[in-house]
Amino acid sequence: MAEQAVDQEELRQEWIRTQFQKANKFLAEKGVMPHKVHPEESRYLAPFVAIWKIDSKKPTKQTFWVMSGDLPSDYVDISVAATARDAVRHFSMMWQMKAENIQRSGLTKDPAQAKFAQLLVSRAESLYKMQADDSIWGPST
Repeated sequence: MAEQAVDQEELRQEWIRTQFQKANKFLAEKGVMPHKVHPEESRYLAPFVAIWKIDSKKPTKQTFWVMSGDLPSDYVDISVAATARDAVRHFSMMWQMKAENIQRSGLTKDPAQAKFAQLLVSRAESLYKMQADDSIWGPST
């Protein structure tokens, strides 16, 4: 039984490392050079989503909430959310609006755009449920 718990924790830690690498790569692709992560404020809801609080390098030092996991990676400036839980709520709302904009613009005639809009809606709904679940976050977040 204890061996199984160790295996589960090893899998969780590997997932966290993979998501951290994914988040850093995503930021770099967006022209943001990651510098420092704040693990005490980041949250890992394996195997679904990781929310990272990451500082970028100088000279344009900024702090971002970065999301990676079983969903499209995304990031926002820290100013939009005080906590990881608030960031999840923000991403949920932002993705609902992005999906609606895709649908309203007529881009859903393109099957790839239609599929992407559906993915955004699906993940936004899941994120909203996660952020609303006190059992995930506890009383302090």
